[in-house]
Order: sequence, then structure tokens, then C-alpha cells
Amino acid sequence: MTRPPNVVFVLADDMGFSDLGCYGGEIRTPAIDRLAAAGLRYTQMYNAARCCPSRAALLTGLHPHQAGIGWMDFGGIGSPRTPGVFRGWLERTGRYQGWLDPATATIAEVLRPAGYRTMLSGKWHVAGNINPGERHLFDPRRPEPPVTPTQRGFDEFFGLLNGADSYFSPSLVMSGDAVVDVDPDGFYLTDAITDHAVDMIGRASADGVPFFCLVAYTAPHWPLQALDADIARYEATYRPGWDVIRAERHERLRDSGLLDPRWSIAPRDPDSYAFQDARYPDWEALRMAVYAAQVDRMDQGVGRILDALTTAGALEDTVVMVCSDNGGCSELLQEDADGDDIERYGGATRDGRVIQIGNRPDLRPGGPDTFMSYDLPWANASNAPFRRYKSWVHEGGISTPFIVHWPAGIAEPGLRRAPLHFVDVLPTLAELAGAPIPTERDGHALPPPAGESFVRTFVSDSWRRERDLWFEHEGNRALRDEAWKLVSRFPGSWELYQIEDDRTEMHDLAGSEAARLRRMVGAWEDRAREVGVRSDLDAVWTEVRTLHDAGVAALHARFCRS
Repeated sequence: MTRPPNVVFVLADDMGFSDLGCYGGEIRTPAIDRLAAAGLRYTQMYNAARCCPSRAALLTGLHPHQAGIGWMDFGGIGSPRTPGVFRGWLERTGRYQGWLDPATATIAEVLRPAGYRTMLSGKWHVAGNINPGERHLFDPRRPEPPVTPTQRGFDEFFGLLNGADSYFSPSLVMSGDAVVDVDPDGFYLTDAITDHAVDMIGRASADGVPFFCLVAYTAPHWPLQALDADIARYEATYRPGWDVIRAERHERLRDSGLLDPRWSIAPRDPDSYAFQDARYPDWEALRMAVYAAQVDRMDQGVGRILDALTTAGALEDTVVMVCSDNGGCSELLQEDADGDDIERYGGATRDGRVIQIGNRPDLRPGGPDTFMSYDLPWANASNAPFRRYKSWVHEGGISTPFIVHWPAGIAEPGLRRAPLHFVDVLPTLAELAGAPIPTERDGHALPPPAGESFVRTFVSDSWRRERDLWFEHEGNRALRDEAWKLVSRFPGSWELYQIEDDRTEMHDLAGSEAARLRRMVGAWEDRAREVGVRSDLDAVWTEVRTLHDAGVAALHARFCRS
């Protein structure tokens, strides 16, 4: 019997479509670029618009709502309070409960019975929460969340249960089911994730067992914190500003064949502004330099993982996949963060310095005592040439680079243009492993996967999926078939695009394609009922939209001269 391949799945966090060098970016990513050059680059891989729903879809092969994470991760010991109208509406309520539902099977739970060692180094974020101030109350034996990876099929785990933390002094790190303290001397979270992944892969290879290793980096999710040597590499790179960077990326994407020449770049986001109007241009350029440094350090980690596979003689028959959980993030970190936020991120560095939370132009970003984001204009550049960003389901929010490298199974490198989704990953890996997809778990009947195996794309670009791709997040809605895309930004009306001709969503045909619009809206609504979308959450999504609009207003008031 032929031994099934190993799998290493590298998941970046909040990285845009065009940040990687092999997807048009100027960031130095030689390791990932090497994988792309010898493997496959997919032009239309989609995620679920935000960190935790995307992880739920990836891990279970189901739409996030089916997996219990229809919006965010909630619940658990010390769960941060949900503000305003959010409180009590979503927590612990079925499709929006905020942690993986028992009536799901993870990739690890599918592959482990087939003889795989299953390992996770990095971010989990489908567990419910632990408030760092109450971590002493955590007991993995309790029947309620947080749910750890080792409770959902992983043999080994190192990393974070929650969604984000300091890179230099994270407040809550776990090894297996135990909360552990990390050595503050020389600690950097991206490197720690790499260290543990390399160790896991080395031991599994030495034991001669097939393995699945999910390497879930937090980079480049905020906070903007990076090592000085990495930041220095980009000090001058972003001084021309986001408008220039967007145009240059679009040109490289077009020249590489990743984008059709018919697709013009989307205009600068209407919530952004011209770089020439930036009040603090040097600080703005430095923020993006830190972001680039975080991607760079992640790529260095991927290089070390590839070296470990090579040393073990395992690279030839290891499927390596690389992608991001959503588009670049437009979130503004305000200076006036409340006490809960300060406690959530530790409050102080390990040498006692107070962490200054917020996008403050009087501080240099990147150090352990700062806690900034890179904001909407740079997110718009990260997602070039597309519209919108994380949490929206226009192309900028849900499009990810996706690379597959497998020397033993991919004879010819190239591009693949079939639309894929994170829900397709589980059935694909199950087919590669020869592992049956279970229909029952712990007495719970399991729904069939929402996704489809794309193994055939490894040898041909002619594969076509059977079902449309469906999206909903925070009231933002979309449906994608081969040629057309239906999309709406809450609370707006439906838009319709001939996506094969107009991937950057420039020409809305809803008015001239009334019959097609009705059919696709009906199909979206049918799927929404099937997966359990709640129709009574408009007040929640209105509050989310209000918070976003307030952030945009603050962005312009503080950082734009005009």
C-alpha cells in the first residue's frame, strides 16, 4: 500500500491578496516564492472573511455557521464582554455560539484515524475565549468551552487559543492543555511558532509516520510588532505611499498572469484618502514597514520548515499549502482603549513597561511597548487590486493567495483558475490521505462537507466545482458561481458582477440582469436557511457598521490633512 503524503498547512493571519512576492508584492518572501515557483498558484481561493469563521470552515469543511461560528468566537471562562446590543444576543446560541460545535469533525479528527500524527503550532481561535486575568480558572476537563485542539483531534499543540496577542510578551500561551509561561528573553511569537512546528515535524519524520501539521501564524495580524533587523529592511520601501504601492502591485499581478489584463484596478477605497494628504507620512510609511517585517519573519519561518522537511528527507512527499485567513485588516486601534482591552493584551511588557495601545503618531511602531494597526489605507493596498478588506465579502475581503507544493504529486508548476474555498480543504486532504469522512462523532450525526475535493487540479486546470460558493459575515452576503458574483455590503442592496470579465467588481449589472439576479438571490437565501443564518440580527450588524464608520471618521480626523 502506498504511504499517504504528509501535509503542512501554513496559514497567515490578516494578510492581503498581494502582499507576497509571488502575488505581486514587494515584501521579501523567498521561501514562499520558491514553493510557488515549483508548485501551483491559485488565482481564486476564497476564505470566510474573518479569522475565526475562516478557521472553522477550514477545519471542518463546513460553512462557519454550521460549525458554530457564524460570527465571532464567544463563550468560555472569562469571556470578554460583548458591547451594547451584542450582549446576550449571540453567545451560546447554536450556529452563533462561538466555538466549534460537537456535531463537526475537524481535519485532525479525519486524518488521525487514518494513521496520521496531527499537530498544530500557532493560533487556534475556534475555542471560545479565556480572559488572561482569569486563566487560573481554566480546566480543560470542564464540559464547556474553551475547547482546546487536543480535544478536537490534535495530538500536539503549542500556541494561542485566542485571536491576537503581543508578539514579545503574549499573555496566554498553551502547550497541550496547559497554560504555560514563556521565557521573555529573546521571545518572539512568530519564531516560537516556527520552532515548535520544526520540532513537531522533525519528531514525526523520525518516527516514520505520516503527519498533518497546521502552522497557524498570527503574523501579520495586529499589533504591529517586529524585530528591528526586519523593520530596517523596509524603512524606505513605503515612503512613496499606498497609492503608488497599489498601482505597482497591480502591474506586477497583471504581468505575472495572476490577473486578467481586462481587470482594471479598483479605485482607492472611498473610506481612504490620498497619501499626499497624510498628516504623518513618515509614520504611515513606517507602520507598513513593520507590517512587511512581520510577513518577512513569517517567510523566514517557512524557510526553516522547508529546511526541516529537506533534512528529514520528507519534502518530496509532503503537500505544503500556504494561504491567509482573510484580506488585509482595516481596523483602527484607538488610543482610548478601555481597561478590558488593556488587560486582554497584558497591560505591560515583561520588563515592566506599560503597553501603549493605539495608533499614536508620537510613537515609533514596532516595539514591544506599542500596540498599533496599519489602518484602512494600507489594508486597501494589501488587497490590491480588489475592493474592500477583512469582514467584507467583496473580493478584497475574501480573496487569498493560495500555493500548493508537492514534488511527488505535481508534475508541472503553473496557475490554477478554478474558484476554491476553505471548505474544500478537508475533503481534499481526506482524499489525499485515503481517509473516510465520518458521518458521526460522539453520538452526533455530522452534515456532509460543504466543500469539494480539488485534488484533480493538481494535474489539470479543467476542474469545475458542482456547487456555488456561498458567503455571509456580519450581514455582508455573496454568492459566486463560475462566471457571476452576487454581493451586498450590509445594509445595502444586491450587486451583480460578471466576475470572469470583472473580478475587481467595477461594473454592477444588477439593473440589466434582473432574471439572473432573482435566481441568484433565491439560491443565496436557500443556502442561508440551510446553514442556519439568523434573520433577526440586523441590530447587531447595524452596531458593527456604526463602529466601523466611527473608526473611519476618527481615521480622517486624526491622520488626514484635508
